[in-house]
Amino acid sequence: MKNTSLPEIKLKPGCGRRIKAGSPWAFSNEIEMTPEAKSLENGTLVRLSDSAGKFVGIGTFNAHSLISFRKLANDVQTTIDRAFFVKKLRRCVESRNAWINSPFYRLVHSEGDGLPGVVIDRFGDIVACQLNTAGADRLKEDIVAALDEVLNPSCIVLRAESAARELEGVPPLFDVVKGALPDIVEVRENGIYFCADLKEGQKTGWFYDQRDNRSFVGRLAPNRRCVDFYTYAGGFALHCGIGHAREVVGVDRSESALALAKKAAERNGLTDKTSWIKDNAFDVLENMNRDKEKFGIVICDPPAFAKNKKDIQAGLRGYRKTAKLAAGLVERDGYLALGSCSHHVKPDEFLTECTRGLCEAGRSGRLILQAGAGPDHPVHPLLPETAYLKMLVFQLD
Repeated sequence: MKNTSLPEIKLKPGCGRRIKAGSPWAFSNEIEMTPEAKSLENGTLVRLSDSAGKFVGIGTFNAHSLISFRKLANDVQTTIDRAFFVKKLRRCVESRNAWINSPFYRLVHSEGDGLPGVVIDRFGDIVACQLNTAGADRLKEDIVAALDEVLNPSCIVLRAESAARELEGVPPLFDVVKGALPDIVEVRENGIYFCADLKEGQKTGWFYDQRDNRSFVGRLAPNRRCVDFYTYAGGFALHCGIGHAREVVGVDRSESALALAKKAAERNGLTDKTSWIKDNAFDVLENMNRDKEKFGIVICDPPAFAKNKKDIQAGLRGYRKTAKLAAGLVERDGYLALGSCSHHVKPDEFLTECTRGLCEAGRSGRLILQAGAGPDHPVHPLLPETAYLKMLVFQLD
């Protein structure tokens, strides 16, 4: 759409300090919600101006969302079309190819790559897209066309069943818009073969964010007995197996996820040293503590315990309980790896609660790794939400 035809919305007087300083978001309470603005369809492309009429940015607008404006461009001359996305995607491909040694990575990390609401994961010549906002949904034809031009993948699947879409007023989305999507898609990570389900699996089907942390933990595994809670498709577990662990146990409540893990274990020749438990992680943690089991490495990387702000305190208690129970299973001089993908929980809060959990378990030790996601999940420096992942690795006395 040409910019001369874009509707204009305005910031309230004295508002918009953050977006003027470089943030990509403007909130509903910062914008003049005129009848004209409220009548715009969710996700409409607009020009944002300050109260004096000075241009601020081009982006998508949703009057019914807390985050009402999401910026796509700083230049008033920018046209948001297929060519715009081609340029963005080519830059993302060039960067990822420099950072990652195989075509398996997060290609677009929403605001971290200047494309709010858009998450794209690459699985070789198969591409999975999450369009999490009304604006991204309205632009999907240009995004898909740009992906086809830049990568020419054999298959493009659009997956977006997140709660974010519901908040944006758009329904869930699943659509294979190019090619045929296999039931199982192969993933290669750090020289290991994994299996992903892009039809029914979580998010886009795989979690590339833990790639570097999985590699680190796997290097600690030689001759150790390891247990991976919330293993999903076996990410940490199989890194430990390839890392010459003596034994690896994976725990998850999802039978379909464990089926993927077992298939990948067989693909990597790890069937003999891996076993899998289908159960609730907290129940298994408590039972193993009761039975006084010990492991050289204990990994707990759960789904988000705090999915919104009202859940923060309950989430923090959950992380503390996880740390306490998991610490009880770690042998002397063994390792405890704890993860959180709750962007509402700050890194210092996560560290504090995990440390409290260790103390409640009567354990002491040292923090040897405090990390986030890999480089294919770039962080917008003015948007802490893009730095959602937190990983702690302790060695315990």
